[in-house]
Amino acid sequence: QVQLVESGGRLVQAGDSLRLSCVASGRISNIYAMGWFRQAPGNELDFVGRILWTGGTTDYADAVKGRFTISRDTAKNTVYLQMNSLKPEDTATYYCALRRNYFGEPSSQKDAYDNWGQGTQVTVSS
Repeated sequence: QVQLVESGGRLVQAGDSLRLSCVASGRISNIYAMGWFRQAPGNELDFVGRILWTGGTTDYADAVKGRFTISRDTAKNTVYLQMNSLKPEDTATYYCALRRNYFGEPSSQKDAYDNWGQGTQVTVSS
């Protein structure tokens, strides 16, 4: 059993910065990548970005490129999402996800991931 717990979400103003954290615990057999997704009310789950656990290569959705940065601490099984220059349209519930293996869907697809956190709410006021 793998548990992912996100934290750090809160109400901020447009232009502010915020850092989310996600800690993975439990029976973690392997981590290929960790991803961040978000879902605004009435919208589908959207890919935000991902980081490869070995090497730390990152990839981002166009909507957040240049403003968001994903990093990880492999010793702590923790992934971070640093969000700068936040906009009201960034308001969403943010989820982290763990992908165990390389095989399967691209990392931008939710079906590529094996485990999910419960989400943390980020609200950006204008």
